[in-house]
Amino acid sequence: MQPEKPSVKKEKVWRLLPREVQTLIIASFFVAMGYGVIVPSIPLYARSFGVSAAAVGFVISAFAIMRFISGMFSGKLVNTFGERHVYSFGVLMVSISAFLAAIAQNYWQLLIFRTAGGLGSSMFSVAASSVIFKSVNQDLRARAQSIYNGGFLVGAIAGPAVGGFLMGISLRAPFFIYSIALLISGAIAYSYLRASHLEPTAVEAHETMTIKDALRIPAFRIAFATSFLFGWAVLGPRLSIIPLFVVEDLHGSNSTVGFVYTASAIVQGAFLMKAGHLSDRKGRRLLLQIGSTVTWIGMAMFLFANHEFIFIAAMLVLGFGTAFMSATPSSIVGDVIKGKSGKVIGFFQMAGDAGMIVGPIISGYLADISNFKMAFAATLAVYSITVLLAWRLPETLVATKD
Repeated sequence: MQPEKPSVKKEKVWRLLPREVQTLIIASFFVAMGYGVIVPSIPLYARSFGVSAAAVGFVISAFAIMRFISGMFSGKLVNTFGERHVYSFGVLMVSISAFLAAIAQNYWQLLIFRTAGGLGSSMFSVAASSVIFKSVNQDLRARAQSIYNGGFLVGAIAGPAVGGFLMGISLRAPFFIYSIALLISGAIAYSYLRASHLEPTAVEAHETMTIKDALRIPAFRIAFATSFLFGWAVLGPRLSIIPLFVVEDLHGSNSTVGFVYTASAIVQGAFLMKAGHLSDRKGRRLLLQIGSTVTWIGMAMFLFANHEFIFIAAMLVLGFGTAFMSATPSSIVGDVIKGKSGKVIGFFQMAGDAGMIVGPIISGYLADISNFKMAFAATLAVYSITVLLAWRLPETLVATKD
């Protein structure tokens, strides 16, 4: 049995976080709120141009494709210019792309503008992960990651509800709000993300960790694979075919999609800190086992969703499972990396982006040639690999303390 780690009272966790992590959490809230606003509207906005479900999925995937191909580049930028500048400039790029997407006149313009935003998203995501990995000790890392994800969730909870209301007015309106929220986030980060250890000269070149070094570590390989599979089988359908399934098969409204996504985010938020606390005390392996199993059950429920009530139940189960999954792979990576590791962080991010590329396109294609249930069955089969990997994960929380 794994030894328990010293606990930190939940109410004191925020005060224990370094100022730069607190700043990052506040800045990221505005990113998340804006993103939550557009999540339910993206597939429906793309569909409004009269395209197929596969084309709708490609709008989601194209954003991830750009994040994927720029992951290594973003990591190099973090090593060269530091987290503050890369985060702020990346957020600004996404803000501009969101505004342009809002005024797109056809499908191809929407596709181009969303794709361009992927580079900025890659930049600020890698920079944000690097801030947490560099600033927080291992025995607080999962809770710090949970609070960071919680900041995203608070925004995500408010976002879909606001997005559902705005979608009733116009499918373009959420993108304008997203653009404004991103500008606020960038301003906060640029003004306050000034810690000395985040400067590019703070870590000497000989301390650089290479991707080859990281891939020699079994736990890193499992975290990498888990992130890829989660992006493919869970996040991909959530952002592409699930809203279409609700509207077209279950005959639900656009607003229903937004409100149920909000409820799922509330469930996730309610268990995030508990999951982080458990991870820092009991280890990453247990969290991955719980999270992957519960998430698999939630995805399986879509195979039997013949009514809106089953869809709602499935989304709530997914919210619970995602609470355990959201911080686990990144906490594993934080446990095993060392030194100047921007390229490794960028490489790890590419795993999730690769899943987001494959997932929406394949699930959209299967929905087109067969039906939504076939698409759900295929993604469920893929995600089963994650459940198996969870039982092979070595415990990084203990291993790095030895």
